[in-house]
Amino acid sequence: MPVFGFFFFPFFGFGFVLYFLPSIIALTRSKRDLLGICLLNFFLGWTFVGWIVALVWALQTDYIVVVRQ
Repeated sequence: MPVFGFFFFPFFGFGFVLYFLPSIIALTRSKRDLLGICLLNFFLGWTFVGWIVALVWALQTDYIVVVRQ
């Protein structure tokens, strides 16, 4: 039985990291829309389309918007 626990936790941890990969990328890149990416990843990440959308959103470059008066 201890062997099962030894193999179970690394796979569970890897799956957890893989599932939240878009959120982790957004956090490390200090994205402006971090909360939106994390919420999308949390609620729709189980669907493949939701996970891909969150990943693409996390990988997009934030552009600086200049407001002129």
